[in-house]
Amino acid sequence: MDIPLMSMVLSQGQVQQQASISVMKKAMDQAQGNAEFINKMMSGTQIHALQHAAQPHLGGNIDMKG
Repeated sequence: MDIPLMSMVLSQGQVQQQASISVMKKAMDQAQGNAEFINKMMSGTQIHALQHAAQPHLGGNIDMKG
């Protein structure tokens, strides 16, 4: 058994695992930020503004015929 070689391979595996975990944590943080942004945009006051921006012609006229 080549102990130094096994030690080097184990160390490389640990570094790869740590890098993978770091990337995963960054992706999770970004996803959480995106979710918070969506929740903020979908709050009650923002929904009306989004609807008006998507369909600005609606709600501008009132039919007074009775």
